[in-house]
Amino acid sequence: MSKETLPTAAEDAIAELARAREKILEQLSRVIVGQQEVIEQLLIGLFSNGHCLLEGVPGLAKTLMVSTLAQTLNLEFSRIQFTPDLMPADITGTEVIQENRSTGSREYRFLPGPLFANVILADEINRTPPKTQAALLEAMQERHVTVGRTRHRLPEPFYVLATQNPIEQEGTYPLPEAQQDRFMLKIFVAYPRFEEEVEIARRTTSGPLPKVEPVLSAGDILRIQEIVRQVPISDHLVRYTLSLVRQTRVGEPGVPEYVARYVTWGAGPRAVQFLILGAKARALLYGRSYVACEDLQLLAKPVLRHRLVLNFAAESENVTADDIVDWLLANTPTREDELFKDARFRAILAS
Repeated sequence: MSKETLPTAAEDAIAELARAREKILEQLSRVIVGQQEVIEQLLIGLFSNGHCLLEGVPGLAKTLMVSTLAQTLNLEFSRIQFTPDLMPADITGTEVIQENRSTGSREYRFLPGPLFANVILADEINRTPPKTQAALLEAMQERHVTVGRTRHRLPEPFYVLATQNPIEQEGTYPLPEAQQDRFMLKIFVAYPRFEEEVEIARRTTSGPLPKVEPVLSAGDILRIQEIVRQVPISDHLVRYTLSLVRQTRVGEPGVPEYVARYVTWGAGPRAVQFLILGAKARALLYGRSYVACEDLQLLAKPVLRHRLVLNFAAESENVTADDIVDWLLANTPTREDELFKDARFRAILAS
């Protein structure tokens, strides 16, 4: 599929989205200082109809960032503070018995929980028991909740951003690898640079935060999510994506020695799907109606880092999942003729 095969309406929407991106960043910069890469990845997750896992120490304005993003996109925002005593019904909602005044009979009425919003911030998801984690993850996957015998659809768009605290792990319930795989991206929120922190100190100690104006609507976002899937990607870039991901699967043909030394379990097919969808969404954000290799490379870390299970050798040598991805990007040819020239990649593509 070539760029020219896109419908005219989609081409117009792409140009509109590129302009909207600049407006979104402008509105967010009124409240949020820096964190441009994090904001871009949050937008990519939303427009790809995925969910994101954010990791960062307390005090980095993760909640403020997510709530401000929801305001900018004119979406309903809900924050859930996960605690050890939180039950599934506390987030999904519950049924209560009420009297019908017209008939005098009693009947069940569903009271929606905080999951019934467009943007959900699941704060410190690793502090709640697996049963409540599972209720959230089911809602993320199925886009509905079941209470009693009734299924209740969640609003659209439905976007979950779960946070994890990398410190204070005592008494927590870490997400199993299979459940982490349901998140499209794992985003690291880092400390601000010195100049950024100076600006943060000035803004937050000198008066109320400025208000932001909505740029897009829920309907606009649903339309963008449909257009993302129409963005073409060449067969060569699909093979390049597969080459990156399949090199992480220890025991399969063509896995490099460096990866086999540190990785116990690699990324599955969902990583390929999310990497391609994320690259399509990034292309749209930058006003392109086609995927470039750069889009795939820049999203490789947030897509793959939580899908690689490292072994004791990696821990003892301080090798991280990001180090593995960096090595793969540096040692995987981007040109198709170079891929097929290497016997190891021929084995990967033929397996």
